[in-house]
Amino acid sequence: MEKWLVILGIWALCAACAVFFIRGATRGSNRREEERKRASAASRGSAGDTRNALND
Repeated sequence: MEKWLVILGIWALCAACAVFFIRGATRGSNRREEERKRASAASRGSAGDTRNALND
């Protein structure tokens, strides 16, 4: 009985790790897209400031 509890515990730990890994991997891709959008918008804004400074 004790042997089966150890085996069951190891399998449960592996399953939990797999679930957390998959959840983390799918959420990270959404954050990267949002960061890219923010970065491109910020770079556009700073490019405009640079052009204004060069024209002055």
